[in-house]
Amino acid sequence: MICHFKFRSFLSGLALIFCTACGYYSFSGSTLPHLQTVAIPTFQDDTAEFGVNDDLTNSLIDAFTRDNTLKITERRNADSIISGRILSIKDGAGAFNRSETVDEIRVTVLVQIKFEDLLKRKVVWDDRLSEVGTYAPGGGTSNTTREDAIAEAITKITDEVLSRSISGW
Repeated sequence: MICHFKFRSFLSGLALIFCTACGYYSFSGSTLPHLQTVAIPTFQDDTAEFGVNDDLTNSLIDAFTRDNTLKITERRNADSIISGRILSIKDGAGAFNRSETVDEIRVTVLVQIKFEDLLKRKVVWDDRLSEVGTYAPGGGTSNTTREDAIAEAITKITDEVLSRSISGW
């Protein structure tokens, strides 16, 4: 009887820990529920790369459109804005083979991005983001190109911006 009581007390205590330790957790959209719309103007570009600023801007617009937490609109009608600048795109050796030749090239895309709440006139976040894409020199066996590597880095940046802008945790 005492053993049964201790076991029941243990289970009750365990249930209490699970219920209180997790706290409040929500999958609801934005951390800023008063924001309904976002403007994403074309990014500035400090590089010599043609069209990368358009690629990043369009990637962000597509991601926010698919997510649908914040509706895309023009700046004059927006509750918030995501703006930024591509600071650099640099190539570097990523992996070498046994004969010490480059097997993989890493392309690093560095951007400065800011998310502003236009209704409350405050910056929600402002940060430098750096992501990497890879390709094989001369096409290699993967048939990826430098443009594919830049697109890979842009996709990673887009995912990070979307997550930071709409996540509720």
